Amino acid sequence: MRMIQLAFLNFKNSFKSYLSLIISLSFTILILYNFQNIIYSEAFAVLGQHNKEYIDMLIQVVTIVLLCFMFFFLWYATNVFLTRRKHEIGIYIFMGMTNRKIASLYLIEISFVGVTALVIGIGFGGLFAGLFQMILGAVSETEINVKFGIFPRAVIFTAVTFLIMYLIFSWKGYWNIVHSSVLSMISAARQNEYVHRKNSILCIKALLGVTVTVIGYYLANRGGKQGVMENALLAVVLVIVGVYLLFGGLIPLIFQTLSRQKSFLYSGQRCLWINQMIFRMRKNYRTYAMVAIMGICSATALATGFAMKERYHNMILFDNKYTFQLLTNQSNLGERAAELIQKEVDIACQTSLPVLSPDADHLVVSYSDITRVTQEAGGLFPFTAPIENEAFYLSHQVLISFRLSEEILPVTLGDETFLEVGTVRQPCLGYMQREMGCFYVVSDSAFKHMKEHSAILYIHNYKIADDTAFERARAAVDVLISNTDENFTARVAVDPFDNELEWVKVLHSLCIFMFLVFIVAGGCIMFMKLYNDSFEERERYLVLKKLGFSSQTLTKSIAHELVSAYVLPFVVMTVSTYFSVHALGIMMYTDLFSVYAVSTIVVMVVFALGCMFSVLVYRRNVGVKAS
Repeated sequence: MRMIQLAFLNFKNSFKSYLSLIISLSFTILILYNFQNIIYSEAFAVLGQHNKEYIDMLIQVVTIVLLCFMFFFLWYATNVFLTRRKHEIGIYIFMGMTNRKIASLYLIEISFVGVTALVIGIGFGGLFAGLFQMILGAVSETEINVKFGIFPRAVIFTAVTFLIMYLIFSWKGYWNIVHSSVLSMISAARQNEYVHRKNSILCIKALLGVTVTVIGYYLANRGGKQGVMENALLAVVLVIVGVYLLFGGLIPLIFQTLSRQKSFLYSGQRCLWINQMIFRMRKNYRTYAMVAIMGICSATALATGFAMKERYHNMILFDNKYTFQLLTNQSNLGERAAELIQKEVDIACQTSLPVLSPDADHLVVSYSDITRVTQEAGGLFPFTAPIENEAFYLSHQVLISFRLSEEILPVTLGDETFLEVGTVRQPCLGYMQREMGCFYVVSDSAFKHMKEHSAILYIHNYKIADDTAFERARAAVDVLISNTDENFTARVAVDPFDNELEWVKVLHSLCIFMFLVFIVAGGCIMFMKLYNDSFEERERYLVLKKLGFSSQTLTKSIAHELVSAYVLPFVVMTVSTYFSVHALGIMMYTDLFSVYAVSTIVVMVVFALGCMFSVLVYRRNVGVKAS
């Protein structure tokens, strides 16, 4: 009982020191709980079973990512906690306490931290669950059934998952204390400090880091080549390894080189913070690399979300270009269908297109016909007329596809061979173009020649003026088909109110949310690292003040040191993100530069705020008052 009281007293007295850790853990728990709450609340059930299944799957994927992040964050946070406490723990040994009792005290104390974070996280998670659903629905532009309240299954999943992870790392700290010596605990703050490495080792790591990173950038931007997915995955691995090596080799080498330049070192207050950056680089570079990698991955995920949303809108354009489409072997059926539809609703647009079927796998249209149909539907065909042996491919639009080749390849249409010199990605033929994916555009003369030995079909397209009359119009078309003896090759009826791709908009909003979460988390990790370092630096700054350095000078030194700490991962993150986002844009035929620019600005704002706050807290903790 006395042990619990002592642990609680320590927790109470050090609550301010633990506040950043508790807030960070609570934030992680809050996010995890709200995602689980969405599943169990059935908030997206109104979108239909198909969309709900996909949304639940997406949330489960996000949950796995969050759990991985939580695992790593708990490992980092508990290590910070243990490092902070080891010096005090070493003093307990001089007071006659055994390692096992001290470890038990630590275990109870850190349990208070975890339980407090869990209660706060789930409490605020339940309080803001409805608001979270509304924000997610607003960002995704979907109507959801917002449900307020706390769902027991979501609470149980979040609590059990967090406690299991937290107990694992708490027990790791317990074991560490039991098997630690007095000297190691008293000097814990100095054990991981930078040991001067030979320039040769740093040069090797720097050279490897630059080489691996450049190769990763090259593979990522090797658009238009075969094996794009393999290259992309390899590029991801190489960039991650490269970033780690850059922070472990190149950056320490730069700082060590600068420290040897007296003209640079003794300019201003650089001698106060450059050496300190070098002194702590071995411990800090892992944190910097981790934050940079988190930023790269989160920005790339954000770009993926935007690219997928653009694909979604393109697919909607394809689907809703026309309401009804008939592929038949009779040219006069178009007017008969139009008359029946016109009885129910006005037709906003009606087109008809002759199509050749030279073989079982391809359909061919003439350049003049496709140009005419496109103009009648209010669009423009993007290419000039092909020559005799050239053909354009009317691309079908799918949700996930990548640029695989830019080569001009031959295509055999019936008995003739053409060069595929261009791809049309706009919806000239609507849903039928997207689903069939076998249309080619040839010159008028080539079409006329192929017409002599090819079967001829007709595509009749209709766009109704009032979507609410869709069901009546579809019934009329169905009556026509049932009373017609001809062989329909295809019939399309696009319900404007039946969208099975609503989940893509939710994916887009989840990507935005995950980007913000991981960027804020990266800022929190940086803050926690610097916050912990500030307690270790209190003695050094006391000495500097005794030597006569003014508070203004020390404040500038602190600012320079902490700004460097935030700028280093930001620069690496910004450069690497540009290449990754650019590569993604190339592969998915999407201009994502605006996404890159916005993500960079967001990261800069978050890091700037984190840096300003870190300077204030750091200065307070080391005892440097504002001048």
